[in-house]
Amino acid sequence: MTAIIDAHHHIWRQADLPWLQGPMQPRIFGPYDAIKRDYPIEEYLADVADTGVAQSVYVQANWAPDQYAEEAAWVQSVADRTGWPQAIVGYADFTVDDVRPQLERLKPCQAMRGVRQQFHWHENPLYRFAQRADLPLDPAVQRNVARLADYDWSFDLQVFTSQMADAAELARACPDVTFILQHSGMLEDLSEGGRAAWLEGMRHLAGEPNIVSKLSGFGTFIHSNDATHIAGMLDDTVNLFGSQRCLFGSNFPIEKLWTSYADLVGAFRSAAASLPDAGQQDIFHNTAARIYRL
Repeated sequence: MTAIIDAHHHIWRQADLPWLQGPMQPRIFGPYDAIKRDYPIEEYLADVADTGVAQSVYVQANWAPDQYAEEAAWVQSVADRTGWPQAIVGYADFTVDDVRPQLERLKPCQAMRGVRQQFHWHENPLYRFAQRADLPLDPAVQRNVARLADYDWSFDLQVFTSQMADAAELARACPDVTFILQHSGMLEDLSEGGRAAWLEGMRHLAGEPNIVSKLSGFGTFIHSNDATHIAGMLDDTVNLFGSQRCLFGSNFPIEKLWTSYADLVGAFRSAAASLPDAGQQDIFHNTAARIYRL
């Protein structure tokens, strides 16, 4: 059975995350009382036990923005102590005039492989994260993201359907940077029209050879581990991008709100079971190993 690389998970200390402190703040994944606490690497490793996970990639968890370097350094200290995670995707603010001073502060972390700033904007304020919808077109953003190539770091791209054409233009403006689309484009409108618009946007993104798609977070808007939904998302994404440009991520502990890790992996393995063995190997191991240099 294919060894799994979990290309998207978090560990955290509650005290470091503003959104886990005080009253519960609205989030797109719903009520989260069950995870308003520390989620250490030891609990993650217990969650993934006997599921075939061999390596993992930590993705930034929205510490206070001015603590981005401290977040990466703490995760690196966990990796140094335990051997997990094997790669880190940190945070930087790409809207500033020159992002390089921030990237230099992240550079000492040996496991650094990429950076994420969440650009997703939505008409629904509860789904909105970025201040503006058009950040992918911002000249400063494009200039700064292009600078990731000097570090051999990728950019984890998080946008909604309405932003996908702009996101494709960002990728074209930064041809030497690999973009990892978060959660297969965050399909939130499951109506016939919503899915058609998402597919059209995904075609724009798939047309850019430096974009790959992360198969993750499919429970975000339905708050369940729905095997049929996962299969549909996986099939559509793989049909557009090909298995060599798709990679699995658990989005744990967020998905822990409604499922176990074993059941999540089981649903994804079932969804991919009709693919050739090579395709399954791509999704669960090879693509992540190549993109994150594991």
